[in-house]
Amino acid sequence: MSLTEIEITEELVRGLLRDQHPDLADRPLKLGARGWDNQLWRLGDDLAVRLPWATLSADALLRKEHAWLPGLAPRLPLPVPVPQRLGEPSERFPRPWIVTTWVPGSPADRAPVTRGAEAADTLAAFLTALHRPAPEGAPAGRDRGGPLAEHTKGFAEGLASAVELGLIPDPDAVRAVWEDAVAAPEWEGPALWLHGDLHPANVLTADGTFCGVIDFGDLFAGDPACDLAASWSLLPDGAADRLHAAYRPTPDAATLRRARGWAVRQALGGILIGEAGVRGRPGGKRTWGPPAHAALRRLTATPLV
Repeated sequence: MSLTEIEITEELVRGLLRDQHPDLADRPLKLGARGWDNQLWRLGDDLAVRLPWATLSADALLRKEHAWLPGLAPRLPLPVPVPQRLGEPSERFPRPWIVTTWVPGSPADRAPVTRGAEAADTLAAFLTALHRPAPEGAPAGRDRGGPLAEHTKGFAEGLASAVELGLIPDPDAVRAVWEDAVAAPEWEGPALWLHGDLHPANVLTADGTFCGVIDFGDLFAGDPACDLAASWSLLPDGAADRLHAAYRPTPDAATLRRARGWAVRQALGGILIGEAGVRGRPGGKRTWGPPAHAALRRLTATPLV
């Protein structure tokens, strides 16, 4: 059976709960969201069921969250989906799945931040709390957190595709940000815990500011510049500097240069997925395009140091 042939329904999810976690099986259940790797089903008022539905890598990512996130969550100042139960593969569903706490809020790609100063302080506090040295044996990043130069070929191919499709008005400015980031000194500090995928669909908002962070499937240890890319992808115009001032320890110029590189790479991917459907689900992820364009505009408008 291929991935796309596994139809996830309310009946299937309730059956899985009855088989493995029967004390939860009679709670109200409804579809919450279809994400990149997983489907999210709300379970009662305070829990959610996450099931992989479209990528093979999702199985390992769910197990990673289950293993590591409960230990990190208590020190984080924003709510996160803390794993509560693990579901094992079975005849009913041949892949692992998890039950987590439910985090209320609206994804920032659908409800952008409007209170920039408060959001910058909130995100800085979250990243400061998360970015602590990871223990030996912590997971490594799949394709993030290492030297940016390793991604130059992929970046060039993505930029060429976006230019060909007429999606990038000033490719030279985008290329300049990337080249400056690649030329920056590499991270020499300890490998820090990172979320690894802080794009607008994975950060929740309420009342104009951040209220939660979800999808820790890319959780790994590495260079904090990867997460600091959120300064441009999540915050409105003029708020990035406030985040950098509030974050501890204050990032040096090299870290911010690398962060700009990760941000421009993420923005380019968001534009391609959001507007061209490249590597996306049928029809793409339309809400990813506008925040990605906004991030690219901020990055190219800021003078290089």
